[in-house]
Amino acid sequence: MLRRGLLKEYSKPLAILLHVLDIAAIIAAGLAAFYYRFGNLDLPGRYVDALGIAAVFTLAVFSFFHVYESIRAKKFWEHMGTLIRAVTVVLMLLAGLAFLTKSGEHFSRSWFMSWAVLSVVLLLTFRCSLLVLLRTMRSFRLNERRVIIIGAGDLGAALAETLQQALWTGFRIVAIFDDEISDKPASIQGIPVQQTPENLSDYLLTVKDPIDEIWLAMPLSAEEKVKQLLHKVRHHTIAIRFVLDTFGLGLFNHSISNLAGFPALNLNASPMVGVNRWLKACEDRIFAAIILIIISPLFLMIALLVKLSSKGPVFFKQLRHGWDGKVIKIYKFRTMYIHNEAPGQVTQAKLEDRRITKLGKFLRKTSLDELPQFINVLQGRMSIVGPRPHALSHNEFYKDSIKAYMQRHKVKPGITGWAQVNGWRGETETLDKMEKRVEFDLFYIDHWSLAFDCKIILLTFFRGFFNKNAY
Repeated sequence: MLRRGLLKEYSKPLAILLHVLDIAAIIAAGLAAFYYRFGNLDLPGRYVDALGIAAVFTLAVFSFFHVYESIRAKKFWEHMGTLIRAVTVVLMLLAGLAFLTKSGEHFSRSWFMSWAVLSVVLLLTFRCSLLVLLRTMRSFRLNERRVIIIGAGDLGAALAETLQQALWTGFRIVAIFDDEISDKPASIQGIPVQQTPENLSDYLLTVKDPIDEIWLAMPLSAEEKVKQLLHKVRHHTIAIRFVLDTFGLGLFNHSISNLAGFPALNLNASPMVGVNRWLKACEDRIFAAIILIIISPLFLMIALLVKLSSKGPVFFKQLRHGWDGKVIKIYKFRTMYIHNEAPGQVTQAKLEDRRITKLGKFLRKTSLDELPQFINVLQGRMSIVGPRPHALSHNEFYKDSIKAYMQRHKVKPGITGWAQVNGWRGETETLDKMEKRVEFDLFYIDHWSLAFDCKIILLTFFRGFFNKNAY
């Protein structure tokens, strides 16, 4: 019989095997597509090169999408979605490389399309089979990790509830301990809450089935108690994890970092650091340059129409807060007649606003008035995707009314964003509407990735240009 925990002891060889099998699947799909298209496997050199480049792209992109991280705590469809996004990016990179090097004409389009479809099918089939196998094993208590939770408070209860609803992850709670059980429930998710053993080390030695991990579900103030527990189990090699109650603090983008050798918990940090910052900058500049070239005829036509339709400049310029709260100047096509407002006052556009020109109404409805902001992106003031920049006066008003409002400025403001593609755009005449917009903005910052940016850009084409809230 396969003994419990076999796969976890060989996790590194399995990870290497996954890398090899993924590359093999990509290459096998390319060979099968070639045979289907040409009836032989006598590949010209350029096709061999394409398969080699695809293998390199697969390693890099799959690692970037964390495809090879442990799938123990991931949902099935979440893992499948990640895999599909990674494969799509690999194929887009190959197509982009062929376009940039003008080598696409040397390859069969039907071969490439067949290769793309077969790659997705083979990779998904393999991963589905692997996941089904692992979860079948775990349902029979094979390859499971036995966990003790110390702390029966709200955090410990939340942990137990989450794991009991997802036993397929392989984590199995065998006991819940607490130092003071008088004010704790008798059981959590069917697991009895017990007094923490006086001699925890002896308990770990005498328990029938070995314990793999101990999770400390304690408040941040329990430093002394944690020290005592660590001392008691100092002779054991069991994995011990301190579960931070960051949910209670209302944090976003929190992570562990290293500060001069000291571990530090980032409470509210920008994801745009290191490689992420470089990737985001490359994404913005490349997309902005390509889009401006493509839309240049439309851009010039709108500029001419704005100039002819009413008196005033072509561009509307306004100061707004950018990255880290710095003041930046953004551009839009002017959509209103020239008018005066009190210093520091910015009145939001409303339905049937008389200040808006006829052309301006169309530009706002279709979001074409935002096109000059691609210039802001090239300048480095904005991103293509990010929280929409608000007027300075609006920031002053909302920063004390909405929790974490100014945290929107942890990244560059964007032309489109997660809030906008979900319908939270246009006038925010109530506090609730602005709170929802901020909620979506903070979600974006907390979950940022290049794949998320691409998703928002695609959704913008379907949801963002025409919107009933745009006026």
